[in-house]
Amino acid sequence: MFFCDDPLTIDSPLNCIERRACLSGFVGSSFKRSVNFPEKVDIFDTTLRDGEGTPGVNFALEEKVEIAKALDNLGVAVIEAGSPITSEAERRAFKEIIKLKFTAKICGLARVLQKDIEPCLECGVDRVHVFVATSDTHLKYKLRMTEKEALDKTVKSIEFVKAHGLECEFSCEDATRTPLERLKTFYKAAEDAKADIVNIPDTLGVMEPDAIVNLVTEIRKVIKIPISIHCHNDFGLAVMNSLAGVKAGASQVHATVNGLGERAGNASLEQVVAALELLYGVPTGIKMELLTKTSRIIQKYSLVNLPPNYPIVGENAFTQQTGIHVHGVLAKKETYEPFSPELVGQKRRITIGKSTGHHAIEYFLKRHNYQFNEAQLREIVDRVREITAFKKKILDKEVLLIAEDVLGETSEKRESVKLEALSVTTGTITPRAKIKLNVRGQTKEGESTGVGPVDASAKAIEIALGERFHLAKYKLEAISGGADSLCSVEVVMEDELGNTSIGSAIGPDIVKTSVDAMIEGINRLYRI
Repeated sequence: MFFCDDPLTIDSPLNCIERRACLSGFVGSSFKRSVNFPEKVDIFDTTLRDGEGTPGVNFALEEKVEIAKALDNLGVAVIEAGSPITSEAERRAFKEIIKLKFTAKICGLARVLQKDIEPCLECGVDRVHVFVATSDTHLKYKLRMTEKEALDKTVKSIEFVKAHGLECEFSCEDATRTPLERLKTFYKAAEDAKADIVNIPDTLGVMEPDAIVNLVTEIRKVIKIPISIHCHNDFGLAVMNSLAGVKAGASQVHATVNGLGERAGNASLEQVVAALELLYGVPTGIKMELLTKTSRIIQKYSLVNLPPNYPIVGENAFTQQTGIHVHGVLAKKETYEPFSPELVGQKRRITIGKSTGHHAIEYFLKRHNYQFNEAQLREIVDRVREITAFKKKILDKEVLLIAEDVLGETSEKRESVKLEALSVTTGTITPRAKIKLNVRGQTKEGESTGVGPVDASAKAIEIALGERFHLAKYKLEAISGGADSLCSVEVVMEDELGNTSIGSAIGPDIVKTSVDAMIEGINRLYRI
């Protein structure tokens, strides 16, 4: 169960004072002066390429285009949209994305082979990212070629890209398991062949920050062109290693939204950007207030949901529950928030649970416009604590029912929206829903199609209410077996101001139960 605090009253979500609030203390003083950070770090997003390598993730053409739009709007410098050699479908996606003429540069991945590079040229990319594996294991067992053969192909491929007037980025795949002198030889040859930037991939995620600093420092001794860093998360160090690369002089970071990628994934774009901007004061060009929105778009299309405690964009990233924390954050938000949630497009949330104190419950009741005295509040708190002693989770509805019982009120008196009629058509045609609502005595109607009957119903509700509310999250569970089984639906509804509320319902019909849950959530938002 959760509810949101009011947004901070600051001039902009990216108010300079708020952005730099984290720079006080050790990171902002002696440490920052001792590290030669670049003036700016470019974010090279590889969600559509390396992120799509996540087991079970497969973006359709339309989804790739929508994701690319979101990434460009977010402000990434480069979008690696895939590898054009892969398929005709991949090339179509590239062409559709390139038609949109984004601010971000569009990059295609290619092996150091002309047959890989040519499809990139045909698609009209801005940059070609060529790579070759350079570790002993990869050269011997995967590529079955000598170091010299790999080096010759590297030089020829870079020269081929540059001869066509495009930017060229070069990577030594499995760089962190490659002998250092060999790496220096390849990267120096790439620079001599006129590559624009070289990338150092920690392909198996086997490095740690100090080692990354040493590696980038050594490579910088032999080349002058910009260095990029690409880290995988096999040991949970991808973000730390990416930041270490920047500290050593890397001016570009490869990342994926939500840390998607092969095996344990890649460096999380959200975490890298937040750390660079707010801990180190290094600009990235990212519109940080769009981080959460972009994360949710990727969750929608990838079908990979983040754990609630995921940093920066997770549901619980700015959520407090224990009494001490709630008291502190209500008194002064900075007590338990490293930075304002609005900076990353989040909302402050306070939950009610086993360790909740009376401050949280008092705040919750006031936000739902309940009037009560101190004795009534104590009784509500005591009854809530009785429930949380044996329940893992308490819902808004349960707290409100307790409050209504103590205060002698009924839910019906407080309902602003009631369902009068619902009609849903499915079958071989696109699902369509028609809904009639009673909104404080006035009849409101809405009709819409959707990808399914629940989606159509949610959109019909939005239309009926003038698009003031929308369905932000949906969860369906079966709670009994047999033909007459019941289902449980829990939703998160969001209003136009960004306030959210949970609605839940149980019933035999999925669509009707879903609509009941949505209306319950909307009624709670009407009270806020």
